Amino acid sequence: MPGIKDKIVVITGASSGIGEATAVMLAERGAKVVLGARGLDRLEALARRIAGAGGEVAYAQTDVRKREDVTSLVNLARERYGKLDVLINNAGIGPISPLDDLRVEDWEDMIDINIKGVLYGIAAALPVFRKQGFGHFVNTASTAGIMVHPNMAVYAGTKFAVRAISEGLRQEAGDKLRVTIISPGFVRTDFAESMTSPEMKAQIRESMDKMGISPDAIASAIMFAIEQPADVDVGEIIVRPTAQS
Repeated sequence: MPGIKDKIVVITGASSGIGEATAVMLAERGAKVVLGARGLDRLEALARRIAGAGGEVAYAQTDVRKREDVTSLVNLARERYGKLDVLINNAGIGPISPLDDLRVEDWEDMIDINIKGVLYGIAAALPVFRKQGFGHFVNTASTAGIMVHPNMAVYAGTKFAVRAISEGLRQEAGDKLRVTIISPGFVRTDFAESMTSPEMKAQIRESMDKMGISPDAIASAIMFAIEQPADVDVGEIIVRPTAQS
């Protein structure tokens, strides 16, 4: 596919869900993918799957709460392939709950992963992109970053932050860099597994079972943004089930 073949793409949160689907789709279309995630076993299995299908892949265990991990992942791409075309800041968690539950550790984890993880990605890749004179950030937000619902205040706050940071980055980026926000709705992933509230976990699982769309739908949206000509910046794509309000 023009615009994707031979691009070097780093993906965080790559071992499952949207990250996994995007990695597979990119590799099938000729991109060289560099994958990061906390779960090493799943990451290795995904890398074997991509390589077995003829794709080119590198990977490293990556915790986006640690700036040095994100920097190392970007450096891996540069050392292995000599450049970096796209950074997909995809890692995220959503242990939603009522504020009255005071699950402060969950709040802190969402801030550390959903916001700081994106900022660490920007800090790692922006100097590389400036030096190269090209580059593309794709930051995963959420429809929760557009509309707030009960029990999702902190999660929504982190995704509003991703959208705000991304828009600020776009305005500062100049005419050589691109910035895209991807805002998914309900997607069939293991999103609920990070939830520490049994009630919320059951509720979200039910919603995903009823209306969740395939992660491939989000991966296709990411493909669309990446494959555009270098002077075309797709600012934001919202992808949600037709059944989602």
